[in-house]
Amino acid sequence: MIGTLCVVAGGMVAAVTAPVASEESSWAAAYLVLVGGVAQIALGVGSATLAPRTSSSRTRLAAVALWNLGNAAVLAGVLAGRTALVDAGAVGLVVALLLMSRSVRHSIGPRLLTIGYWTLLVLLAVSIPTGLVLTRVRGG
Repeated sequence: MIGTLCVVAGGMVAAVTAPVASEESSWAAAYLVLVGGVAQIALGVGSATLAPRTSSSRTRLAAVALWNLGNAAVLAGVLAGRTALVDAGAVGLVVALLLMSRSVRHSIGPRLLTIGYWTLLVLLAVSIPTGLVLTRVRGG
């Protein structure tokens, strides 16, 4: 549900800022849709499908909270030019990815889906330090 709300929010940001679009508004819309929304939906569906047993509600809540708080911190940090906030968000995202990876490490699902899930985890994990470097290079 939160992922879907992020997709809608990203679309709204794009629509509202279209007349005066900037690099920041375009980035924010894309980030909300792709990372906050699509990635979160894929990770949630993947975890629910592939996990050999359901993670504890505490672990699931921690992963969802860290993912969403991390994304909120990254968004706010980039838009406000606060590198420390971006860094804090990145830490939350990394911990969330670690929690999600633990839940499917002994996957029982279809091989192709398992490969897709792990590919998404790795892609997201690699994008975090890439984003941190870009934040510094662009002066955010």
